[in-house]
This record gives sequence, C-alpha cells and structure tokens, in this order.
Amino acid sequence: MRISTAKKYAIAFCLTLGLTVLVSCWSPDVTQTAESSLQQAQTMAQGITQQLITQTQNPSFAQPIDCKLGQDCFILLYPDRDPSPNAVDFGCGRQTYDGHKGTDFAIPDEQAMARGVPVLAAQAGKVLRVRDGIVDKRIETEADQKAVEGKECGNGIVIDHSSIPNGTGWETQYCHLRQGSVQVKPGDKVEKGTVLGVVGASGLASFPHVHLTINYQGKVIDPFVGPAATAGCNVTRNPIWEQSFAYIPTGLIRAGFADQPPTMNELWQGKFNQTILPQNIPALLFWVQVYGVLTGDKMIFNLYDPQGQKVLNNENFANESSKTWIGYVGKKNDPQQPLTPGTWKAEYQLIRGDRTLVKVERQLQLE
Repeated sequence: MRISTAKKYAIAFCLTLGLTVLVSCWSPDVTQTAESSLQQAQTMAQGITQQLITQTQNPSFAQPIDCKLGQDCFILLYPDRDPSPNAVDFGCGRQTYDGHKGTDFAIPDEQAMARGVPVLAAQAGKVLRVRDGIVDKRIETEADQKAVEGKECGNGIVIDHSSIPNGTGWETQYCHLRQGSVQVKPGDKVEKGTVLGVVGASGLASFPHVHLTINYQGKVIDPFVGPAATAGCNVTRNPIWEQSFAYIPTGLIRAGFADQPPTMNELWQGKFNQTILPQNIPALLFWVQVYGVLTGDKMIFNLYDPQGQKVLNNENFANESSKTWIGYVGKKNDPQQPLTPGTWKAEYQLIRGDRTLVKVERQLQLE
C-alpha cells in the first residue's frame, strides 16, 4: 500500500495529537507524570515524522543484476559498517571486509559469466563515466592485486540520478563488468532496468560479480540501512532498495562430484560440474562450496552407493571462519573393490546451533 507525502505528514500529526489528547485526559494528581508522558509522546511523534520525511526524500534502487537471488546468484559481500580496522555488515555478520563500500551480487562461476548475466541500471539517470577494456582475471596473488592498482573497479559505469524525483546528489557505480560488454557511453540517458553490460571479473575481483556502490552527496550509503543510519550494525534501518532482500550471510555457492580434490580456483572456473563420470575414475569425491562459514559450524557429509547403502559419513566442525569455503569427502576406486556403476547420491548439511542453514543433495551416474 502506498501513502502520499501529504498523508504521511497528516498521519504523523494525528499521532502527535492523539497522544496529546490521551495524556490530557489524566487526572491532576498525576500532572507531572502526564507532562513527562506528553513530552515522550511528542518526541516519539517527531521521530516518526522525521522518519517519514527521510523516507520520502530517498529514491529507491532496484537489483542491479538479472538473476534470481538464492537460485542463480547471491549476495556474497555487504558494505562495511565499522569505521575501525575491523569489519561488520549491517546484519552484524562478517560477510564484508574493512573498507568495502558496496554490495557484491555474485554468480556461481566463470561458466555462468561466459554465458552472460546482464548488469542492470538500478534507477533511471544519466551516464557520467564508463571504462571498458580491462581483462577479466580473478585476483589470486599479491602480484595480481598490484597489477590493478588504480583500476580496482575494472570495467565500470557511474550513473547520476539527478533527473528522478529526489535524485539530486545520488549516484550509482557498477564495477567488474566483463571486458567488452559495456553498452553505454557518457551522456546516455538510461531507464531503470536498462542493460549496462554483463557480469565479469575485471579489476580487483576474486570471483565473478557486480559490485554496486551507492553514493549520496559524495558519501557512500549502505542501501540496507539508508543514509540516516549511524555507524555499526545495531541501527535503525530504512533501506532504500526497491524490493526487500533477505539477509542470508551463509549459503551454498555450488556442489557436485569430482574425480580429484577440487581447489577454490577450479570451482570459480566452473570445473567439476559433471553429472556422469566413467567407472574407472581414480576416486569419487563429493564437494561443496559455501559462503559465510563461522567457527563451530557443524558439517555433515553422507555418501550413498547405487544400492542405497551409506558408504561414508563424515561429521566435523569448522575450526575457523571463512567468507568462502570448500569441503569434500570421497572414496578411492580400489581395484580389489571397484566403485559400483549406477546412481550415487550425496548429502551435505551446515548446522549452526539448532538451525540448518545449508542442506543440499546431489546425484551422479557412474558408467
């Protein structure tokens, strides 16, 4: 339900009046208490009024990537809300790092990147600056990081939103687009949802994603709490997203089978996505790639043979926190007891306290 600006102010005024009338009906014997309550009521109403005014002054911004969160994309990192060298995201979690200024909408791997996932304008406006031509190379070493100094955004776009209602002073920046994909130029007018390019891994990117930074009057704004929020995570939230995003600090990136231990680099490349493998492989491994693992998280792996027999059960606890994590279990292909052909099944759970945060099942045909 939408409420007009005039109605919002009227509601706030009525709240003040209603609370005042309620207090004025109390007996003279409690005059001091009544005056105190009236002052509290007026302060509360002023706060509500200010909140409504703040909300009407802020534009809203749409998801900047054409995908379904939780299905073929996910938010991996959030803006850092801690001004100290420490880091915390708006949900009081650790899916950020010191000085991180934007929201990272990630895709599973480079194969998805190659297929092309559109980056969209989060709101209408005018293109101010663009850059293209930076190679897509995920950062793996300090030398890689040094090579992109001064070009950390990679292929990117900056849009000014002064043309929309309450948009004066607001800008959005889109980083790490795929080389050669930028479809706009300075001076172009775009609408909300206009395709700007596709997701890449250019600049200071260790995984394929689009990094969205929202600025107001030159100041970075965390879109999950709004421009009026103070530092830290225990703050009043007035998000400026057009839609509501669930806070999911822990989740699945990918899972599958392999015939050898996978590395993080190989998984970001998109390797080990087969659903059929030959019977003569050296080993059968079930792997998972997860984000937002915390110390003490319980990991449960189960592997079942084609007869439905549980041939492997592994339960352990994470000994350290990790923004991205991989784990795997498996069975060697012993010539004396070769792997049975047929459909193998595997399960994985990540449990934190009494909550199961990740639960996944996969199947593989061994031929």
